[in-house]
Amino acid sequence: MKTYKFKLYNSKKNKKLQHQLWVACKIYNHCIALHKRYWKLYHKSLNKFKLINHLTKLKKLNRFAYWTDLPSHAIQDITDRVDKGYKLFWGNLKRKKKTVPPKFRAWRKYRSFSYNMVGKNVIKDNTIKIAKNKYKFFKSREIEGKIKVLTVKRDSCGDFYVYLVCETPEVNTKSRLGKSIGFDFGFKGKMLVAPNKEDDIIAPSFFQKTAESYCKS
Repeated sequence: MKTYKFKLYNSKKNKKLQHQLWVACKIYNHCIALHKRYWKLYHKSLNKFKLINHLTKLKKLNRFAYWTDLPSHAIQDITDRVDKGYKLFWGNLKRKKKTVPPKFRAWRKYRSFSYNMVGKNVIKDNTIKIAKNKYKFFKSREIEGKIKVLTVKRDSCGDFYVYLVCETPEVNTKSRLGKSIGFDFGFKGKMLVAPNKEDDIIAPSFFQKTAESYCKS
């Protein structure tokens, strides 16, 4: 797996990404509120799949219709984040480590959203499609492999970056010659680095004199 990072152009279209981050933050805080309420009622941790089914029903209500501005897989990623946070919290309690449960997040501190099921034609030249909207980015290098996860992240300056996690073919790390070669530079003598004697090399013995004079002083 290889991750590529590219910066998006500063554009008026980025307001859509600002809005989607705001929606992601709203959903995240709603999940935290549901976890707290479920614990108060049943003294149990809320199951992730129950949470996803509940959010799917809420999206159909007019009150939460704006949640559809965020891809469904991005909403699922939010539930994964919340679930991992609570699993870490309960695990730390069992290990008797100092810990706190996941907290509500302010929109300005909520920086990213991710989703998989990106698709094949998400990139064309230096244009990338993010949740049905197209944005231009600084394409500093070619992208290799199949895109598995797309993450949009806003930095502290308000600039947007896109992270692409790609699955690339395995790289053959074996020597092309089929033989292992090792080098060991010492202070004395010469070392055999290959089967042929012609390939012997003489170690730089002047380092030995320098080291000996340093030790005597």
